Formats: sequence, structure tokens, C-alpha cells
Amino acid sequence: MKIIRTEKQTNSRLTEVMLKEGIEANIELKVNSQIDYQTHIGFGGAFTEAAATTFYNMSEASQNKIIKKYFDPVEGLGYTMGRVSIHSCDFSLENYTYVEEGDQTLETFDISREKKWVLPMISAAEKTAGTKLKILASPWSPPAYMKTNGNMNHGGSLLPDYESLWAAYYVKYIQKMKEEGIGIWGISVQNEPAAVQVWDSCIYSAEEERNFVKNHLGPTLEKANLQHVNVVIWDHNRDLIVERADTVLSDEDARKYVWGTGNHWYVSEAFENLEKLHKLHPDKHILFTEGCQEGGPHPDSWETGERYGRNIIGDFNHFSEGWLDWNLVLNEQGGPNHVGNYCDAPILCYEEKDYVHLNSSYYYIGHFSKYIRPGAKRIHLQLDTCDSVYATAFKNEDGSKVLVLMNEGEQVQGINFKVDEDRFVDSVPGRSITTYLI
Repeated sequence: MKIIRTEKQTNSRLTEVMLKEGIEANIELKVNSQIDYQTHIGFGGAFTEAAATTFYNMSEASQNKIIKKYFDPVEGLGYTMGRVSIHSCDFSLENYTYVEEGDQTLETFDISREKKWVLPMISAAEKTAGTKLKILASPWSPPAYMKTNGNMNHGGSLLPDYESLWAAYYVKYIQKMKEEGIGIWGISVQNEPAAVQVWDSCIYSAEEERNFVKNHLGPTLEKANLQHVNVVIWDHNRDLIVERADTVLSDEDARKYVWGTGNHWYVSEAFENLEKLHKLHPDKHILFTEGCQEGGPHPDSWETGERYGRNIIGDFNHFSEGWLDWNLVLNEQGGPNHVGNYCDAPILCYEEKDYVHLNSSYYYIGHFSKYIRPGAKRIHLQLDTCDSVYATAFKNEDGSKVLVLMNEGEQVQGINFKVDEDRFVDSVPGRSITTYLI
């Protein structure tokens, strides 16, 4: 057995440690690998224009370090997924689209802007990962002329007369990305369709999303022989996920085009809603598609990492199949962002100093992504109730078992482990996360 730990009070960061014997255990944890649940599909982060421009503002040595830290399957986090925006989002340098304003035929469609920063960064990541990434592409807003408010920002809705053209826009995007050597694994219908934002945004009701999928997006993808591209609905917070997704998935004509439901962590940690949705539609998938620490960079915060750990465990224990972080890297301001919506990222880049800083969130993610590999099955875990201790367990395809345990409290906790026939006791420090490889 190997034990890897990250601990606030020491220099341990994804560091191999030994069991501490002779500890009195007050918490029981049992794992039964004979009972399994969902299949894990991977971890990743977003190749936004902000992340890519920041990346290319660093030296070549720093760029290599960043890519290796995320995508190297041995020395890095082992990422195998990614997310991109279909034209601009808030973490772009400005509003932009791939067509000229008012284009009624998409004859001006051009993704050359992405060739400058985003596509080269994806290519570098895939080279280091040694595999093609599963890329989820999400639109934040249709072009302004297709919307009720005539603006990419501040919400608004898709005009009915443009539903078919907007569906064709997704197809053009997927085809153009393929021409550049980037395969699109999936698309979400709309990023955060219930939020009017000061940045790129567009509102859909559940019924509007359902009708767009079944009458336009699904058939348009099918007609273009792109039915293998997975369609993700909702792509917003957990609080409303059940009723929003159920409206779409209860319609037979819509659900046949839908792979699953995406969720974000803002507003709510109601992980139980994921399981409610799973029970309603067990044949459909659930994927975490975005989360970050808001309010600018937090380079010295331990709580940020704990938020990641708590949410990853909560999502996985309630049938989420993968985890997509938001921006892979940001600068020391928490941007760039064209409306000043600065945030944090697991890796911050101090451009003037050419310094790469790893946040606590980087290490917390690593306790899962480095060891729980695509194809792993979540296995049954029973843990005594404790306000500060969380855990999840998986079995990889090679038979190895991965148990991740997080102690968010200040006090040391003695844990009595029973993993199938293996029994052991360990002392888990406060404010720490530990991965057990069995």
C-alpha cells in the first residue's frame, strides 16, 4: 500500500508517507469493491482565451512546466479532458464570434482567432498527455444579431428565427476544429442558461432548451453525421439541476439526443440533487463542467483546496462521472477577463517575474486525478458520520483500489479502515487530504 498526503501544517504536498501505528481510532471506514457504481471518465480544465494568452506570456520553460504539471500522466495531474468556449466567454479578451455581424448563411465562419493561442495550447497538452483529450465545447452566447437583446452580454434569448442557424453554427465549429486536428467530444447547449450575466450570456427556460435540442440541435448534428458528439444539457448549478434536466430528459424526442447533464458548484453544495437526477434517469450521465474560486486570486488560501476536495468527493459519491475545472491558468490579477470578473485558478502565473505558483487547489485535485484513472469504477464506501471527514473510493481497471480521505477539521482523526479484507489504522492530520493506493 502507498499513502500520499497533502497537509496544511507541513511541507507535505502529494508526498508519500507511512502509516502511524498505535493510534486510537474513533471513526470506522469500510470499502466493499464488490459493489460498484458509475464509471469515471476523467479530469481536466478549461482552455479559455484568458488561460491561453497567460500561458503564452510566460517563458518557454514555464510553459513546459505548466503543461507537464497538468497533463503528464506520471509527473503531473494526468488530465485527459478539457473545456473550450465556442467563441467568447467572460474569460476572453473581448466579445467575439466566428462570423460577420448579420451573416445569414455562416459563409464567413472562421475560427482563425483560436489558432493564435487556444489551439496551440491544446496541442501541447495532448502531446504531453500522450492521448487525444476529451474536449467539451460550450457557448456563452449566440452572436448578438441572433438574440432578443441584440447584445452578447446581459442575457437575452435566442430569437426563434435563428434556432436552425444557431444549431448549424455548432456543426461548423465542430467541423472546423476537426480540420485543425482537435476533436470535440461533446457540446453543451448553453453555459449557465438561467443566469443573466454582465458578460456573454443567454437565457433558456427548461422548455426552450428541450425544444431546441429535439427540434434543431439534435437533428442538425445527426444530419451532419455528428451524432457521436455528446450533447450535455443544463451546464449550470446543482440547486435547480433536477427539475431543469428532468424537463428535457422526460421528453422522448429530446432525450434520445442527450448524453447527460452538466453541473457547476456555484450557489449550492446540494450533492444529493445529482443522485436524485440519477435515480430519475439512470441511463443518462452526470458531469461536473465548471467550478472555480471567485473574487480574484487566492494564492495563500488553504480553504480553496478544501472546497475542491469537498466538492469532488460530494459529486463522485452522488454519481458524477468526471470533473472539469475552470481556467487552467490565470495571471496574478485573476484574469484577463473582459468585464473584470476576476477569479482564481489552481496555477497562477506571475508574468513579470515569470513565476509559476501552485495553489492548494492544484494539490487537492491531484489526490484524485493522478490515481483515479479513466475507466475506474466507484466502489461502495461506508463512513461513520463526522462533520469534518469525507471520503470516496474507486477501483481502477488494473484492479488497484484508490481511497481518498479528507479531514477538513483542525483535529487529528484516528481512522479504522477495512478495505475488503485489508485492515489498517491511520492517524489523519487536521486540514489534510490523503490518498491510499491498495
